[in-house]
Amino acid sequence: MRAPAPTIAVLSFAFVFPGMLPASPRDAEPWAWQPLSKPLIPAPAGQPETPSTNHPIDSFVCAALVDRGLTPSPPADSYTLARRAWIDLLGLLPTPAESQAFVRDSRPDAWERLVDRLLSSPRHGERWARHWMDTVHFAETHGHDEDVIRENAWPYRDFLIGAFNSDMSYAQFARLQIAGDRIEPGNPSAIIATGFLAAGPWDQSSQMGIQDGTIDKEQARYLDRDDMLTNVCSTFLSTSVHCARCHDHKFDPVSQEDYYALQAVFAGVDRVDRSFDQDTAVHQERLRLQDLLRNLESGSLPDDAASDPRVREAVGALENRDREETALWNVLRPEMALSEGGAALSIQEDGSVLSSGPRPDKDLTILQMPIPAGKMSALRLEVLTGAELPQNGPGRQNNGNFHLSELEAGLQLASGPTAEVPLKFRSAAADFDQDGWTASHAIDGNLATAWGIYPAIGKPHQIVLRLRESIDCPHGTMLTVRLRQEHGGGHLIGRARLSASSSLDVEPALAPPEEIRRILAVASEDRSAADRRIVLLHAASVAAKRALDRLPPAQHVYAVASQFEPRGNFRPAGGSRPVHLLVRGDIHRPGPPATPGALSSVPGLPARFTHADPGDESARRAALAEWITHPDNPLFWRSAVNRVWQYHFGTGLVSTTNDFGELGETPSHSELLDWLAVSFRETGGSLRWLHRLILTSATYRQASFPRQDCLDIDADNRLLWRMSPQRLESECLRDGMLQISGSLDFAMGGPSARQFVTRAGVHMTPVVDYLSVDPASEASRRRSVYRFLFRTLPDPFHQALDCPDASQLSPRRSSAATVQQALALLHDRFVVHQADQAADQLESDGSPGIAPIARLLHFAWSRPPTGAECESVAAYADAHGLANACRIIFNSNEFLFRP
Repeated sequence: MRAPAPTIAVLSFAFVFPGMLPASPRDAEPWAWQPLSKPLIPAPAGQPETPSTNHPIDSFVCAALVDRGLTPSPPADSYTLARRAWIDLLGLLPTPAESQAFVRDSRPDAWERLVDRLLSSPRHGERWARHWMDTVHFAETHGHDEDVIRENAWPYRDFLIGAFNSDMSYAQFARLQIAGDRIEPGNPSAIIATGFLAAGPWDQSSQMGIQDGTIDKEQARYLDRDDMLTNVCSTFLSTSVHCARCHDHKFDPVSQEDYYALQAVFAGVDRVDRSFDQDTAVHQERLRLQDLLRNLESGSLPDDAASDPRVREAVGALENRDREETALWNVLRPEMALSEGGAALSIQEDGSVLSSGPRPDKDLTILQMPIPAGKMSALRLEVLTGAELPQNGPGRQNNGNFHLSELEAGLQLASGPTAEVPLKFRSAAADFDQDGWTASHAIDGNLATAWGIYPAIGKPHQIVLRLRESIDCPHGTMLTVRLRQEHGGGHLIGRARLSASSSLDVEPALAPPEEIRRILAVASEDRSAADRRIVLLHAASVAAKRALDRLPPAQHVYAVASQFEPRGNFRPAGGSRPVHLLVRGDIHRPGPPATPGALSSVPGLPARFTHADPGDESARRAALAEWITHPDNPLFWRSAVNRVWQYHFGTGLVSTTNDFGELGETPSHSELLDWLAVSFRETGGSLRWLHRLILTSATYRQASFPRQDCLDIDADNRLLWRMSPQRLESECLRDGMLQISGSLDFAMGGPSARQFVTRAGVHMTPVVDYLSVDPASEASRRRSVYRFLFRTLPDPFHQALDCPDASQLSPRRSSAATVQQALALLHDRFVVHQADQAADQLESDGSPGIAPIARLLHFAWSRPPTGAECESVAAYADAHGLANACRIIFNSNEFLFRP
């Protein structure tokens, strides 16, 4: 017997002989790269002029059908059309009243009126934002081995919903997501839009745990940029540019130089929580102050600094800092001090608490103390030195260091509720922040971050926490403060003292640097001009920081930025990092430096970008955004209309939505695709216009029943002789159940609903429990577009129903039929609860006979049921209960599919 030879089969792929592969695309320009031109609308031969052939889409489709000897299907009935439109445009079921109203509307333009009304609904943006989130692999955790939660990813989702609802032009929609912070710097929504570039996975362990200057760190950055450029090019150009990372693309006109030119475009940004302000005036002031601080740090002093009253006030504070107004603060003497880690705590005469004895690895210190009657607006935590502490403190680590992961506080009033009222902090500021370990990290709710003071050890420090609003504290009010120190290694506070203030304007006593203290020790009239300038520069910086601190708290979005606070080994680029063409994609074999640019194969568009400031990374992204959305870029416009077409018909005119290359499919209707692309461009890229055009065609309004004569010729319905039925996505199924049970919460926007329970895991990734969530909870009632999306820990219900892996780009969902789906739709706790709720609602109506059953079926199937259907379901309900009958309906094909 001859043994199999898998090795030979594998090795044979290493040898490519002439004729084995198609001709190089460089020898013949691929169809997708060819310039756009608007084809003439055909008049199908041998067919009379009818409403079907008056519509441009129908003319192209009918011409293709005639060529193959096929005919279109008749129109679907009005109930079917209502269900189809509601699901396609809103992702929801029409209520029985809504479908009945459309069926009874006898006006000749009833369908057009319905389409316009649905396109104007705020639910339209929710439906199409969910499609887009699939396309760009959006999720709210990092993925990889440390699947950390992104607390501020959700504003990008809300941007998408608003953009679709406002019918933002598609070109502007694309530009803002690539470079909104540069194109519209004063527009907060434009900053939020750049969440697109940060939508994919992020390798925290590599980006934060590996030292700069190492090969591994450089490799992590190349891979991170690869995800960004892949997202951009697959989404907006439908090209597989990422295939050119190691060599020129084997099939498409994309060179390795093009690939690394795109890498260079993103060489100055990283994924971070980026601040923004919804108030445009506040946003502009914050930008001005941040720009001023950057200039001051580089030694550039504004001409009017000496006359600026805020700077003069800061200079006065520096000169008189020894006479600081300590009367603003009331020291709070604890009555109880407890260390959960077992450290010995003793209350000192000055009101501070000294920690001694055992030094736990981590600790939670709880302090309880009375508050003076009156208003409280701020808390101050002083970390003090002491001879009893290592290196004089203020921490207990061997070098005197400490980390404060979180400060939490609550009040218990002498009268009123006995429950503790948690304090909400507006801001935190310290006299000194360790690089990347700022005061704000002590109140951000993230135990992975912390306030630190290294290397300024051996001296006292303080952090001031302002409340969101002043609180009246009657006599007898008790304050409880919890100091969480979770970073391990005995990085604990050695001696702490708390004070309270009624003023919102308090700030930490800023100890000036040694150089400034030396200058201040000299009489002002005896200082040199250079020394006076140094003091003025420092005072201007202090004034700018104070002004920033007094602005309303900024909001945050997980997006990209070139400027941010360092976090350990994760630091901003400080411009644009160098990018080299890697020979065979090998990080150990860097080739020539890459010049920022795009694809050299698109006729008439420049392939490389030049800027006055080569280090201005945002200019690179803006140039790419303009290149992609240029009217002469055929890939952009063809990709856009094909993507919308796919969501209406189940398959795009090009079935490989993200790949218009040689390895993808060719268009089923190439002239229709180009006619749509040019017409879409002529409207300014109005998606609402494109939706309306598609839905008002007879092609869209066809019935969906199969016809054997057509199946024999075109089994996949690529020629569109009928409307292909589509199974509802998991989100539509879930929302439909909530609609039927009367439980759907239509509230829009805001932080995502966490339909799971979390607890700390062994590593950074939390333990997530979806089964313990109360299906009646407020979070469970939110529309599915607002559910929190985990990357590596998906919801089992949605996963069973083919909700895609958020670590991968998902231009099109699969639609499998598995046992797991049947089990989920019958036994999932959410399904069982919604069936119970639907049954309770039907029974509470008090209608006699089978009327409740008829209403249930009408809502679920979007049509009036027949008498036999009602009787069959009623008989099952009599035998097994109405709730179980609802579960059967949730599993019926008419509920699960869009016809």
